[in-house]
Amino acid sequence: MFTGLIETVGTVDSLNRSGRGARLAISARWPDGDPPKSGDSVAVNGACLTAVEPSATGFTADLSPETVQRTLLTKLGSGHRVNLERALKLGDRLGGHIVQGHIDSTVRLLSVRPEGGFQTWRLSLPEEQKQEVALKGSVALDGVSLTVAGIGADWFEVALIPTTLEATTLGALRSGSHLHLETDVLAKYVGQRMGGGGPGALERIFGGGDA
Repeated sequence: MFTGLIETVGTVDSLNRSGRGARLAISARWPDGDPPKSGDSVAVNGACLTAVEPSATGFTADLSPETVQRTLLTKLGSGHRVNLERALKLGDRLGGHIVQGHIDSTVRLLSVRPEGGFQTWRLSLPEEQKQEVALKGSVALDGVSLTVAGIGADWFEVALIPTTLEATTLGALRSGSHLHLETDVLAKYVGQRMGGGGPGALERIFGGGDA
């Protein structure tokens, strides 16, 4: 389990395809100087991977056929920057929201609206995830925990603060970019209990106040 609070930004060293899978090598330095151990879970742009052959300067991770199919990771090349977060430890502070590291879909960045040092993004909203995205609810984009600031029939918006833009890969993205989307696990369970519920179901339950 993760929080969506990015610990560091790493750099892809290599991506090697093997059959239907692949192996990804990433350089990274962790702020506390404590790199992941072999077998530890690390979210790479929001996708939960298992660290293999970790060292003080990075790690490798194997991409299963399922990961290859559902994520954008095989589109990464040498030099690409990626958001990294290690799995929570028992007793850690949960500062973002509960993120599983399971990518639900990929979304397209439709527009970027600068507002001083802040930005408001509008992104495509896949039909399959409409019932899981609610105004003022949480989503993870490339592993970053964000709050939904607006929602429409086939889009949603998030507001990004300067710190997020500076400390993650999001600040370098432009309209037309594609990102990983993970919706809130609580929204998934609510939607399942409601038998789907349809677009806006979560807002009808939790409300869409101004706070």
